[in-house]
Amino acid sequence: MTEPIIQVSGAIGHTDNYCAAIRASGGIPAAGYCPAPDLSCAGLVLCGGGDIAYARYAGEDLGSQPPDLAKDEAEFALFHAFFQAGKPILGICRGMQLINVALGGTLIQDLPIGTRLFHSGKSDMVHPVRAEENSILHQLYGPIFHVNSSHHQAAGQLGQGLTASAWSESNFAEAIEMPGRPVLGVQFHPERMSFSHRRLDTVDGAAIFSWFLTLCRSNYFHT
Repeated sequence: MTEPIIQVSGAIGHTDNYCAAIRASGGIPAAGYCPAPDLSCAGLVLCGGGDIAYARYAGEDLGSQPPDLAKDEAEFALFHAFFQAGKPILGICRGMQLINVALGGTLIQDLPIGTRLFHSGKSDMVHPVRAEENSILHQLYGPIFHVNSSHHQAAGQLGQGLTASAWSESNFAEAIEMPGRPVLGVQFHPERMSFSHRRLDTVDGAAIFSWFLTLCRSNYFHT
């Protein structure tokens, strides 16, 4: 069976873990920095990275870090192209935030100190997540599970059609999805919780990539 090709957008030198997880799940990653949309691909993965320009969703800078405007422009174009084509989209960390902003939502630009979940320098921080019943993550992992985390921003007001489907202890959205559409955003990093990066203090992130690749295979062979 031909493996589906997945377009991957991320920062230069920072897509290896995402590509490894896609390969291990049975896909072929086509990764790039600021790539043009390639709708011959079966799905899209939007990787983690720096902050999105606050001007896309807010009137003032309230703690955002300097954006990569070229990356913003490219990834908004990617999202809209794949979304309009009805192809599966997985957004991870910044990727989840971009999905939200692209659909008219906002971001919390700088989380309060006590709720920030940064990389510690040696390993990701770990915390519990509560999944909404009948959500994708609830089906994969159950009602409460542990994930890694490394971010200082979070989804604020949700974009059109999106629902928050998992929550952190601080009540910030840890996942968003769109009922009836193959779109999932997660604030944590499943590529650092799966395969060669599997860890015992979190759930197995491979389940998310397996779910995504199943959707992409269906899309790839029926379009």
